Amino acid sequence: MKKLLRRRKNRTEDQQQSSRITNETVAEHRERILAGGRRFKYPVQYARHRLVINTIAISLVAFIAVVGIVWWQLYLAQNSSTLFYRITRALPIPVATVDGQNVPYSDYLVGYRSHAHYLEFKEGVNLGSKESKAQVDYIKREALNDAIADAYAAKIAQERKVSVSDKQVDVAIERQRRSRDGIASVETYNAIILDHFDWTPEEARGVTARKLLRQEVSYLIDTAAHDKQKKLAELLKTQTDFDSLATQLGGTGKAKVTAGVTPLVPRNNQDGGLAAAAANLQKGQVSEVFRSTNGDGYYAVRLLESDSKGQVSYAFIKIPLIAFEDQLAKVKAGGKVSEYISVPVVKTNL
Repeated sequence: MKKLLRRRKNRTEDQQQSSRITNETVAEHRERILAGGRRFKYPVQYARHRLVINTIAISLVAFIAVVGIVWWQLYLAQNSSTLFYRITRALPIPVATVDGQNVPYSDYLVGYRSHAHYLEFKEGVNLGSKESKAQVDYIKREALNDAIADAYAAKIAQERKVSVSDKQVDVAIERQRRSRDGIASVETYNAIILDHFDWTPEEARGVTARKLLRQEVSYLIDTAAHDKQKKLAELLKTQTDFDSLATQLGGTGKAKVTAGVTPLVPRNNQDGGLAAAAANLQKGQVSEVFRSTNGDGYYAVRLLESDSKGQVSYAFIKIPLIAFEDQLAKVKAGGKVSEYISVPVVKTNL
């Protein structure tokens, strides 16, 4: 019994001595502690590693699925709902390219949706019916052609360093607010464009800016019309017969210079600024040559009559702009326009 107790005592003392940390045993003690901790460290590392891989994989699959759904809805189903329109507004998604320039899908949708909204809510057309398919195809084609033209104008404007200022947009919107009853308030104007075209003020401003830029480009590149405009300005110093002047300036087809006479119209008539220019003249007086505000060409007007109701009748001579349309037609004929959605060309009198 005494030998057993002595042996146990000696074993306890040996354990105490072995657990005591000295300069000679510190490395061994440290390794023993670290080895015990590795049992807990590596399993956590492996679990975290798998978690990161799984998260990345799930995110990638979800991203691909979302991209696939958006692509299918826009390019195959041609979904024009508000949700997908907002997506095209937020992301630079193209609907076509013209001479290497992307045509924003949002520009196409803002035009198509406005036409569709007007037909549905103002004319009561059921665009979902089979009978309306040709009409839907027509407004799609018109909206796509318009978006392509705007994009091509933007390309030329960038190359020629042409831009439209905020002031020009403000002036154009103010002209749009004018009516026979005066100038509509900003609130009334915003309500009208929302009701008729389903446009917010920002969207209406964007559309106006793009159309103004196209006008600036059209005037800039049409050197033939510009030369005729200068010649007309010289001829007006000695001649006032617009029919004779139109014959002298000549032209064929769409480039033909034309002359005409209007009945009595309001001074603020939406005719590209012609009535407003005539209203500032004396009877029989001829204006200088000027650009129309709707961008279709150069004009000169002669006041024929005005009445107490603020109406005017005038003669006019027009030098049309055709260079931009002809240049865009050549680009299309040269196969430099790629459309990413299928929209048929519909020949109709709509």
